[in-house]
Amino acid sequence: MTTPASPDTAQLLEIALEAARRAGALLRDGRPADLGVAATKTSPIDVVTEMDIAAEKLITSYIGRLRPDDGFLGEEGASSDGTSGVRWVIDPLDGTVNYLYGLPAWAVSIAAEYQGEAVVGVVEAPMRAETYQAVLGGGALVNGAPARCRPAPEFSHALIGTGFGYLAERRVAQAEVVRALVPQVRDIRRAGAAAIDLADVGCGRLDGYFERGLNPWDLAAGALFAREAGALTGGRPGHAASGELTIAAPPGLFEPLQKLLEDLGAWHD
Repeated sequence: MTTPASPDTAQLLEIALEAARRAGALLRDGRPADLGVAATKTSPIDVVTEMDIAAEKLITSYIGRLRPDDGFLGEEGASSDGTSGVRWVIDPLDGTVNYLYGLPAWAVSIAAEYQGEAVVGVVEAPMRAETYQAVLGGGALVNGAPARCRPAPEFSHALIGTGFGYLAERRVAQAEVVRALVPQVRDIRRAGAAAIDLADVGCGRLDGYFERGLNPWDLAAGALFAREAGALTGGRPGHAASGELTIAAPPGLFEPLQKLLEDLGAWHD
């Protein structure tokens, strides 16, 4: 079996940027005043709106016309293997509950993977008027300017972002982790959108971030952006970032944060 040729990452980036821009404009300008819940997922408070579905359809249709041999993995159901070795990992609306309530912390997240590794990532945050982009080995940009994570602070001075799941039993465990962590750091922030949290690590707006329960579409683009901005990403010691646990922080903070989260059992409910 012939191995597919390595993709042109510049082309993939151009496509991802345009798809994210179009979806972001749809979500920003097309939000109905009476927006309601179209469906629920893991629990009654884990919601999908009609706009999530419309945005994913826009993204997959646009990319599919330009690259018909690529695969897709989307939060709202897009799933195909493709034959090119490239798979697009899409969260059409990260921060759906924020969007439903009219809060500004939401984003479109699009990553292109080649043979399982993210090579391009774009996070479009329309209400911030910011676009975060990264290419594997090519650095990270926010609105065209280089992005860098903060140097590691003392642990007690670290501002840490996190998030909570939608299952009650998971939230109880996550709250216990935060209870133990809060006295040891500067403070905790919760935006409600993993892609934005990861972008904020890369931009130096958070010192670090962790969360249990993320899906591939939640972290693919944002984690690449954070890494290309100088942060480390991972999960439990020796493991990559995953649904079990995702951590992002600069070298020097990542290691003690990872150890503490391991000791606190942040990787299980």
